[in-house]
Amino acid sequence: MALCAATAAGAVPVPARSVEVEGIRFDDAARVGGKELQLNGTALRAGFLAKGYVAALYLQEKARNAALVLGTPGTKRLQLRMLREAEPPALMRAIRQGIRNNHSEQQMQELAARLVQFERTLGEVGTAHKGDVINLDFSPQTGTVVAINGTPRGRPIPGEDFYQAVLRVFLGERPVDAEVKRGLLGG
Repeated sequence: MALCAATAAGAVPVPARSVEVEGIRFDDAARVGGKELQLNGTALRAGFLAKGYVAALYLQEKARNAALVLGTPGTKRLQLRMLREAEPPALMRAIRQGIRNNHSEQQMQELAARLVQFERTLGEVGTAHKGDVINLDFSPQTGTVVAINGTPRGRPIPGEDFYQAVLRVFLGERPVDAEVKRGLLGG
């Protein structure tokens, strides 16, 4: 009845918009640390024989430039929706290599203890299964939080530089996949 009254008064309800990739729906907005974030872009990570995950990047303000995303402080979310199983060692090896590809040896040393903490958290999570949702959230108040299917895991990892290091795996000078980078930047 309220819908009819609203329509009769000229107000038409607008459904929440979303984007669909590989049959997976991503909302246009997400809330992290009390901040409303906008969907910046989505991307499919596929190898030669298999599709691995669909990724989504949420930011406070949309950005089409990786340097702007990496250089703008504030709350962010990188979401991975798994399309197949991934064992923690393989997942961590890929992330560590992506970080190494985009950082100097000095920077790697500065990140070392936090990378170990991140690896422990992923190890506690165990195998990521098809359909799992992995959120890598950053807020200045808490640091980087890893959540699997909505449940935070491990302790928050301090430092925006750590979160930027993880984002560089996807958005850096040498990303894991140029198409993933393009997609996350809304291209």
